[in-house]
Amino acid sequence: MGLVKHASIVSVVRVLLILAGAFLVIGLLVRQMSFIDQQMIYFPDGELIATPADVGLEYEDVNLTASDGVQLHGWFVPGEGRLTFLWFHGNAGNISHRVDNIMMLNSALGANIMIIDYRGYGRSQGSPSEKGLYLDAEAAFEYLVSERGVDSETELVLFGRSLGAAVAVEMAVRHQARALILESGFTSVKDMAHRAFPFLPPNVLLTMVEARFNTISKIGNVDYPVMVLHGDQDEIVPFELGLELVEAASDPKLFYRIQGAGHNDTYDVGGEPYFEALREFILGIDVGS
Repeated sequence: MGLVKHASIVSVVRVLLILAGAFLVIGLLVRQMSFIDQQMIYFPDGELIATPADVGLEYEDVNLTASDGVQLHGWFVPGEGRLTFLWFHGNAGNISHRVDNIMMLNSALGANIMIIDYRGYGRSQGSPSEKGLYLDAEAAFEYLVSERGVDSETELVLFGRSLGAAVAVEMAVRHQARALILESGFTSVKDMAHRAFPFLPPNVLLTMVEARFNTISKIGNVDYPVMVLHGDQDEIVPFELGLELVEAASDPKLFYRIQGAGHNDTYDVGGEPYFEALREFILGIDVGS
């Protein structure tokens, strides 16, 4: 009887050790989930450090309300004609960190530029989420079409950089535009997480984050010209993910390799050839086709 009792105690101890180990793993995964969210998704900054006026540009503050009631803030920078860029920025900072780039793009292309801060960024209220970012993008699109009278099919270019590329593709699937331009974009959160944590099974990774941003599954449904640009030294989003995006896109499409550029210096490193490539792509589109 003593041996049987001892064996039972040993079995109970083993079960408790297994449970303790399981809870430890779960706890580590929860902490890892928070780490992944912070490292790869949202880095909002609430302070505007500059405005387009600081680089000599006229601009208008634009205040919008998303369909769920969240108050949003953005800028409209007028250009020389009707061509309008709707710009979806990356996951860090806010619109004020794009002022120099806004100036360069406005000068090089003569385009109107509409840029908004997602919820939780800059002066926009709320907290960011994938669904929320799409609602914010819809509000900006509706503003341009309804309030500014922009003809989306001939005058509107959807432009997304990094995380903004995923937002731009979602809008491109929902709405017609003159063109879709994606810079430094990734295929999905799953692919990014797998590269950051290759030792974890993909299904486990998906339980760690709410956002999916599954751009690779959507881009083939865009039925107008697509341009993908990517720095071949991108240290955050691997260059091959940009290649995968353009491969999945439908024709007509164009890929532009930015020699020597990382993730955040594309327009600086790319220089005039970079802006010339944008000009040739946009102006070469036959909007009557």
